[in-house]
Amino acid sequence: MNESLLRELVPAVIGVLVRRGADFASAEDAVQEALLRALEIWPDDPPRDPKAWLVTAAWHRFLDAARAEASRRGRELAVEVEPPAGPAPATDDTLRLYFLCAHPTLPPASAVALTLRAVGGLTTRQIAAAHLVPEATMAQRISRAKRRIAGLPLDQPGDLATVLRVVYLVFNEGYGGDVDLAAEAIRLTRQLAALTGEPEVAGLLALMLLHHARRASRTGPGGRLVPLAEQDRSHWDTGLIAEGVTILQTALARDRLGEYQAQAAIAALHADARSACETDWVQIVEWYDELLRLTGSPVVRLNRAVAVGEADGPRAGLAALAGVDPGLPRYTAVTAYLHERAGDLARAAELYAEASHAAASVPERDHLTREAARVRQLLRP
Repeated sequence: MNESLLRELVPAVIGVLVRRGADFASAEDAVQEALLRALEIWPDDPPRDPKAWLVTAAWHRFLDAARAEASRRGRELAVEVEPPAGPAPATDDTLRLYFLCAHPTLPPASAVALTLRAVGGLTTRQIAAAHLVPEATMAQRISRAKRRIAGLPLDQPGDLATVLRVVYLVFNEGYGGDVDLAAEAIRLTRQLAALTGEPEVAGLLALMLLHHARRASRTGPGGRLVPLAEQDRSHWDTGLIAEGVTILQTALARDRLGEYQAQAAIAALHADARSACETDWVQIVEWYDELLRLTGSPVVRLNRAVAVGEADGPRAGLAALAGVDPGLPRYTAVTAYLHERAGDLARAAELYAEASHAAASVPERDHLTREAARVRQLLRP
């Protein structure tokens, strides 16, 4: 693949999007995302017309972003027109829609995808990335779900577990960028906690609060990613942390452990450490063991390898990666980090650079590129 050709095509592709009605900043963002996709696909499947391919991909990205922005503005407008005073109901139509979209006739995966698209306002691309599947596969899943419930009476609400999964994914998307989404997910989970009294709902609320407490320190100037170990902990919201820990302790006391409580326990251990070096990694590994037993998730297995590397040394962490699918997002970045910790700087630099090409976002790509450059600098005499 000719990367110089890609760079030459960028101004022309941006120009096409602007002529179609996109503002310059949005067009630039859309083209950047299309370029990332091209770097993934073109080495194995080069297009016959690179410019046409980029224009099409970038335009689709722009439309997705425009729809998501319209949905966000709609939620903000709904908040603005709410009555400023007076008694408020325990629930609202938004929460009811979440339950109705989680229809009993739908498989859980389809119900989650449909709800995220129809109610959560996420794009098909965002939902596909959250589920680690191709965008086309997710589009088909959502279409099948719509057809399946077309004409059915929406008077059979879905199950709580599916709704929790949806709200969790909405929060994750908001935590990565859209503050409005994260705040909305927390609001809905507070309602669910008040209505149900279920330990797992409380666990999810605690998890959200503990993560949201760190939001201000996760990015630097220009949206630059700041890893957990480098974050300024004085910027963490201690009020949210205290609330999250209290909610979690109450949930754990009921002795009905679930995956959200286990995740919240890990987040609480990070929040409890006054500095990165004081983190109780041994206990975090134990909680990852519980989480792995509950979910069997490959992503949990990957995160556990990082914790093992911190608790027992980088070689132990690399050994823990033996059973992890190398195709997982962040696998190469985790491997690079553990190799750096183990002193294999040349391999680490190579892996950081490789991981940057597969990054899911521009900030992540830039962060990994900087890591590769930093490690290469350490190799110079």
